[in-house]
Amino acid sequence: MSRPEQSTARRMSGCVGFMKKLVRKKVFTDDNIEDTSLHRCLTTWDLIGLGIGSTLGTGIYIVAGQVAKQTAGPAVVLSFFVAGVASAFAGMCYAEFAARVPRAGSAYVYSYVTVGELMAFIIGWNLLLEYIIGTASVARAWSAYFDSLIDNQIQDFFKKHMPIHLTGFSSYPDLFSFAITLLLTALLAIGVKESTRFNNIFTCINLFVIAYVIICGLFKAKIQNWNLSHDEVPPQAGSGGFLPFGFSGMMSGAATCFYAYVGFDCIATTGEETKNPQKSIPIGIVVALLVISFAYCGISAIVTLMCPYYLVDANAPLPFIFEREGWGVARYIIAVGALCGLSTSLLGAMFPLPRVLYAMGTDGVIFRFMAKVSPRFKTPIIGTAISGVFAGFMATIFDLDELVDMMSIGTLLAYTLVAVCVLILRYEMDEKLPMMNNVISTAKTGQMADKDSGAIKISLLLQPSSDLPTRASSFIAKCCVASMCFFITVFSTFTVLCSTQLEQHQAWAVTVASVLGLMCVLPVLIMYRQPQGQTALPFKVPFVPIIPAASCLINIYLMLKLSSMTWVRFGIWMLIGFSIYFTYGVWQSGMNIYDQHVVLYHAERKSMNKKTYTSYTEQHHHIEVSSNDDD
Repeated sequence: MSRPEQSTARRMSGCVGFMKKLVRKKVFTDDNIEDTSLHRCLTTWDLIGLGIGSTLGTGIYIVAGQVAKQTAGPAVVLSFFVAGVASAFAGMCYAEFAARVPRAGSAYVYSYVTVGELMAFIIGWNLLLEYIIGTASVARAWSAYFDSLIDNQIQDFFKKHMPIHLTGFSSYPDLFSFAITLLLTALLAIGVKESTRFNNIFTCINLFVIAYVIICGLFKAKIQNWNLSHDEVPPQAGSGGFLPFGFSGMMSGAATCFYAYVGFDCIATTGEETKNPQKSIPIGIVVALLVISFAYCGISAIVTLMCPYYLVDANAPLPFIFEREGWGVARYIIAVGALCGLSTSLLGAMFPLPRVLYAMGTDGVIFRFMAKVSPRFKTPIIGTAISGVFAGFMATIFDLDELVDMMSIGTLLAYTLVAVCVLILRYEMDEKLPMMNNVISTAKTGQMADKDSGAIKISLLLQPSSDLPTRASSFIAKCCVASMCFFITVFSTFTVLCSTQLEQHQAWAVTVASVLGLMCVLPVLIMYRQPQGQTALPFKVPFVPIIPAASCLINIYLMLKLSSMTWVRFGIWMLIGFSIYFTYGVWQSGMNIYDQHVVLYHAERKSMNKKTYTSYTEQHHHIEVSSNDDD
């Protein structure tokens, strides 16, 4: 081979090696799946409280009134129900993955073991964005709500003495929200058990207030408020009745209500701090979502039954409807519940942030000092401090109204990928799942290869050759998942861009939408015919592949409904993340070190006798390779 040809071959080899780094997957064994430096102290009840507390905040005290008045009317009850079903789809996917991989990091670690390192980094980086903005926005809401109880004295003082006159920034530095964030940061740093104890107390108070509102509201409920005639409502308030804004208004309200459910996924970040994560996390997610859905539907029903929807105060619906009925004392009870709910929402927004930093820092895809754990408190102390200060700084000086949509991108992208990962793993051969035996035997994989050799026949699409997953069926399932995601994206894009034509029932638009819809369904039907893995798990998503596919459809559609400026900001955030990953993470990743160990393993093996080889294998049992690599 000539020298130029050798140079070209080296460059090609280098490119292939670099691409392999981007798709390498994290491997856990039965021996190290539960190893952690964090303190395992959380129970199932702690996780249920954490999930409820992190979610029942602004959705109860603000969003219900806004959607009822502006978007859905009394059908806000159905809006919350539809949003709850959509969130349950995502929640069940999280629950199955938590049963498979009980590790800190939530969707980040789930995608790492299934899709590969680059996609895991993208998800992890977006989770950081979600939790930072979520923390800042809830801190700002807490400050604003408290300020409203004392006649806006805080903002009046700072606007007078420290005004800010810059576009995109707050009109004043909200130092109170900064102080609140630092206080909860200190609480999180002290210990996870102390944090959850605080959360459980405040969540119980919040649930007591919600029960008070529902029970007392039933005595003042008027069913005629759900049957108002067209003449009884103002012109801008729809057509009256239960669906004054029509079915589209109810579904638009469901999209808004969907974001009120964001927060339950913080349970999935506690995999290394829960006593029995494979059972407690699925139970925590499912029970928390049930309680949250009941609370949202109950409160929205009471709001619209006690008061005509067009009269509801969109900013403070609960105090308004009780004062309208002459129950002024309820205002103070509701204020206590609101502050407790916002406090637990703030804690729930902050809680996952240092744990995702810990997981990413431990893997080396971001700076490793983020993973430093306090020997005394057994918490990721540096990650907690940095995330708390940064979120507090954003809450202090930034106007977050336009940035909240960016939080939605991170959440929806994570939900989508978790659903995709569930599909991939459910149809994967058991030998390839994330938790494997220490060494894959040559005989077993050889038998699988013999049984599964040859080209994939068309008949295998609907009539698999085995009751268990094979290489052919796994490959077919992966192709179906990729096709499904592609057609769902095309279908959602078309429905968003041509929504007017579809509402007018134009023939060409309906025809194109129908064809694209069928193209989305076809891969799901083929997947349905493929054999699923038989791995025993404490929890499995039912009705696979229908529920994960529905979750993907909902999440992708909602992502495409976000504004163009949100996608621009998302692109800027990703550029910052890629600069960190490609200059540091890809080279310092723990899997990069793992690859070097495997190379050393093979080099050493060739020079070892049988006794030494056995000893070496016992010392490095985490390296999973086949025993037929002697060449």
